[in-house]
Amino acid sequence: MKVNGDIITKTELEQRQVAALRQRLNGNVDPDALKNDQELKKLVAEVTPQVLVNSIDELLLVQRGRELGYHLSDDQFKEIVNNIRKEQNLQDEQKFQDALKQEGMTILDLRNQLERQMLIQRVQQQEVGSKLSITEEEARQYYSRHPEEFTEPASITLREILVAVATDTKQGQATVNVARDDEATKKINDLRARLLKGEDFAKVAADASDSSSKANGGLIGPFARDDMSPQLQQLVDKMKPGDITPVIRTPRGYQMFKLEVLRPQALQPFDKVRDLIADRVSQERTRTEMRKFLTRLREQAIIEWKNDELKKAYEKQLAAESSKAGATSGS
Repeated sequence: MKVNGDIITKTELEQRQVAALRQRLNGNVDPDALKNDQELKKLVAEVTPQVLVNSIDELLLVQRGRELGYHLSDDQFKEIVNNIRKEQNLQDEQKFQDALKQEGMTILDLRNQLERQMLIQRVQQQEVGSKLSITEEEARQYYSRHPEEFTEPASITLREILVAVATDTKQGQATVNVARDDEATKKINDLRARLLKGEDFAKVAADASDSSSKANGGLIGPFARDDMSPQLQQLVDKMKPGDITPVIRTPRGYQMFKLEVLRPQALQPFDKVRDLIADRVSQERTRTEMRKFLTRLREQAIIEWKNDELKKAYEKQLAAESSKAGATSGS
């Protein structure tokens, strides 16, 4: 296909399809499914529409950058490459060349890739950067419309004491030694009795607990309520800070817990999240402004197709993105 006279070759398109497939396979697609030609064709068909849109959009941005006179100078290229070599520990020339070869690239390929990235970045800064400033009123409006983004979830901090119960293994199966279980039961009950008489939970945990948390006086957390077992959730829900649970039998042995801190869900103050709000608004505005800008570039572009199926896939993807954008802005 041609975009304003510049060609996107079949090889380039196939390379982008392969890259998109690799990204997809790192998700939830079974690699064994690719042994089936039909499944492979299905996956290629799924990624191709977005690949086409991305390829054409990137080329339009590169063309715009060239129109504005941007280019990657020799000095800029050398500086970027030197930084890459330092960061990747590739100061040795042979290591650097081997790394390029491993990626299937030449030094010219690297330069072209870096120049494309630079042109796209400069155009985005030119067209969108000046529109990203946010006023105090806009920040407060975003804060009031999205309280869930700035609400800290409820958290719980406990102290624990564990009396572990060792198991015996017979014929590959773990069994509980009754005598050891009785000893553990007596020990945990004696410890609880000491706590109920007023001894400090942290000190008792440090002296007698079999859990690694004994180093911190049995302290565990903070964590969300849903991170606890259902059994412990039911107990903690009825407690107030300072309360101690009954003894609980768990796979580890016998445990009891003290509710140390119960922090309810809370909306963070505006001043505390002001910078975060600015980032969120900027990201949202960047997407909106880039979408508008790319729409204008597409409308002005002359795209010549040699494959009607690819053209249909491209137009269908644009229609889907436009519909999604409209639904998002209307919500």
